[in-house]
Amino acid sequence: MSGWDEGAVFYSDQAQFPRGGPGGDPAADLTRHSALRKFKEFLRGFTGPTGDFPYRESLVHNRDHVTVAIEDLDAFDADLSDKIRKSPADYLPLFETAAAEVLASLRSKVAGETGEMEEPVTGDVQIFLSSKENCLSMRSIGADYMSKLVKIAGIAIAASRVKAKATHVTLLCKNCRSVRTVPCRPGLGGAIVPRSCDHVPQPGEEPCPLDPWIAVPDKSRYVDLQTLKLQENPEDVPTGELPRNMLLSVDRHLVQTIVPGTRLTVVGIYSVYQASATQKGAVGVKQPYIRVVGLEQSRDNNSNGPSNFTLDEEMEFKEFAQRPDAYAKLCSMIGPSIYGHADVKKAIACLLFGGSKKRLPDGVRLRGDIHVLLLGDPSTAKSQFLKFVEKTAPIAVYTSGKGSSAAGLTASVTRDSSSREFYLEGGAMVLADGGVVCIDEFDKMRPEDRVAIHEAMEQQTISIAKAGITTVLNSRTSVLAAANPIAGRYDDLKTAQDNIDLQTTILSRFDLIFIVKDIRMYEQDKRIASHIIKVHASGAAASAKNTDASEGENWLKRYIEYCRVTCKPRLSEKAAEMLQNKYVEIRQKMRQQAHETGRAAAIPITVRQLEAIIRLSESLAKMRLTSVATPEHVEEAFRLFNVSTVDAARSGINEHLNLSPEIANEIKQAEAQIKRRMGIGSHISERRLIDELTRMGMNESIVRRALLIMHQRDEVEYKRERHVIVRKA
Repeated sequence: MSGWDEGAVFYSDQAQFPRGGPGGDPAADLTRHSALRKFKEFLRGFTGPTGDFPYRESLVHNRDHVTVAIEDLDAFDADLSDKIRKSPADYLPLFETAAAEVLASLRSKVAGETGEMEEPVTGDVQIFLSSKENCLSMRSIGADYMSKLVKIAGIAIAASRVKAKATHVTLLCKNCRSVRTVPCRPGLGGAIVPRSCDHVPQPGEEPCPLDPWIAVPDKSRYVDLQTLKLQENPEDVPTGELPRNMLLSVDRHLVQTIVPGTRLTVVGIYSVYQASATQKGAVGVKQPYIRVVGLEQSRDNNSNGPSNFTLDEEMEFKEFAQRPDAYAKLCSMIGPSIYGHADVKKAIACLLFGGSKKRLPDGVRLRGDIHVLLLGDPSTAKSQFLKFVEKTAPIAVYTSGKGSSAAGLTASVTRDSSSREFYLEGGAMVLADGGVVCIDEFDKMRPEDRVAIHEAMEQQTISIAKAGITTVLNSRTSVLAAANPIAGRYDDLKTAQDNIDLQTTILSRFDLIFIVKDIRMYEQDKRIASHIIKVHASGAAASAKNTDASEGENWLKRYIEYCRVTCKPRLSEKAAEMLQNKYVEIRQKMRQQAHETGRAAAIPITVRQLEAIIRLSESLAKMRLTSVATPEHVEEAFRLFNVSTVDAARSGINEHLNLSPEIANEIKQAEAQIKRRMGIGSHISERRLIDELTRMGMNESIVRRALLIMHQRDEVEYKRERHVIVRKA
C-alpha cells in the first residue's frame, strides 16, 4: 500500500463551491480546467457520421493545425460551443493547449540520442473554426459584437507583407539585470509592460527606477502575422453607397494563403486596436478589426458553393432544360423590354452561360469565357443590354470607358498610410473574377489603357511588376463591351476599317462582334415606335406587376448559376469534324475576298475565332444541360458567328460592289474634276472642294464616294483630322 500517494496530486473537480458565489448558477461557470478536459474529450472522442474519429485522424496527419466545425462542437457539448462563441479570446487558447496535449498523447515515443525512449517534441497546434451559419453584413457589425465570434464574406482587395509578431516579450531590467517574460495579446494588440521592477534591493544597492525594462528582441518568441483588407461583395452594396472595408489580421498557418481578388468567407473575433499614436482623436476611440480564426475561399462561381440549390429547384431546372423551346425562352428573357435584336440577345445568353474551361496536361489553360463587342449607332439599346447583364450575371462589374484607367481595370499598387509600405489593390477585372465585366464607351478609352485588358481577355491573368511587387492575379472574366464607330454613326460609305477605330489585336480577342445599325425602314420604325410608346404608357402598370419580372430575373440568375456549376460540355466527334470543314471554308472565303479587293479584312478570322465557335457551341449545350455539344449546336454557333463577326468583316463598301453603271460613270467624272481642281501636292479643305464641285451640279454623296475611292487607291490623303485633303503623286 505504501507509495500510492507519492508525487501525485489528487483533486476533485466538484461544483461544491460554485465560483459565482454562494447563490450562483453552478452550471454557468465552466472552470478553465473542466473546459480543457472537455476539449480534450471532444478531440479524442468525437465520432463522425460514419463512425470514424475525424479530429483525431486529422491531428495525426496534420501536426500543426486542425479545422473544427462549430456544428460538431454544438452536437458534442452545446455549453462549450456557446462559450467559444461568446468569449472566443479566452477559450480558443485553451482549445489549442488541449489539441497540443492530445497530439502529444497520440504520438508514439521516439528514441533519443542516448537510445532511451523519450516523449516526442510537439509544437503548438493552431485551431481553425468553420461554421455553416449565414454571414453577417459588414454594415451590421457594431459594438454589440465586440469580442464575439462573427462570420462575414467579401473580397480581399489588399494584402500586406508578412510581419513577425511577438507572443512573449523578454524584458531585461537596466539596473539589476533581472529578466522576466511578458505575454503579448494576440492579434494587433501589444504587450503590457509593468512600470516597476520587483527586485528587492540589498543594503547599499540603489533601488530600481520607474520603467526600468528594456525589451530583448532576440530572446522573445514570434509568430507570423499578416493584415488583409476585406471589401464587401459588390452585390451586397446598397445602390449609391461606397463599399465598406474591414481590416483582418491572420497569423501562423493562415499567412500568405490569400491573394488580392479572392472571395472569402471569414470566421473571426471582432476586436479593436489603438491606431497609431500620431492620429489625433479621443483616447477611448479605437479602430475595429477582425482577428481571423477560420478562412474559407469561396468556390470559383459563387459565394455559397453549389450546395445551396434545393431539390425542387434542381428538378425545375432539369425539367426546363428538357423543353424543346428552352433556348428560345431563355433568349426572350434577356432584355425583355428591348425590341428586336434577336441575335444580340442570343449572343448575350451565350456570354452569360459561358463555355467550358480546360486545363491541358502541360499546364496550359484554355479560357471558357465568351467576349462580345457591340459596335453601332447611338440609341440602339447597347447600354441597356450592358445594364441588364450587370443585374442578371451572378457576379458583374460595370465601368465606363472614359472614367476607367488601366490601373482601375487591372490592379494598382498603393501605399499604406500608417506603415508606409506598398500593397496591391485589385481593380474591376480582378473583382469580377468568375463573372462579367461590362465596359461602356469602349472606343473612348485611351489606347494605353485598352492595352491593359489584352492579357486579361486571353490569358485570364493580370501580371504586375511595380514598386517591388511582382505577382500574377486571376481574372477569369467575360467582357461585354459597347462602342461607337469613329464618326459617332456607322457610315455605309466607308469601309469597315475606317468605321472601326480599334486595333486588330483587341478585335481578334472578341468572340462575337455585332454591328448594330439604326436602319430607317417605315414598317420597322412604326413597330419600334409603338413598342416604346407601350413601354412608357404601361410603365406605371408594369411597376405594379414588377414583382413577377424581378422573380423571372432572379430565376434566370439562379438557372445561370446552376448551369455554370453543374454542366461542363465537350464537343462530340461529328461536331468536331463539321467544325473543321466550316472553319477552313471561312478562311478560304476571306482569302478570296482579300484577293479580289486587294486589302485584308478589318476583322481578322484567326484560330481564335475557331476557339470562339467551340466555346459558343459549348455554351449552347450548357443552356440545355447536356454534356455533349452536338452538330445542331455547332450549326447555331456558326449562324451566330456569321451574322455577327463575318458580317462585320464584310461590311462597308468595296469598289466593285453595288455600283450601278450610271453611278460608276458619275463617280469617274467626279474623280476627273477633283484631279483637275487639285494639282499634285496641293492642299485644299474638304468642305471647300465639295462646295465647289456641288456648284458645278454634282451630287455631294457622289463626290464623297469618289474621294473615298481615291483615298483607298492612295491617290489622296487626309490631314488634320480629315479636314484637309492632299493630292499625292
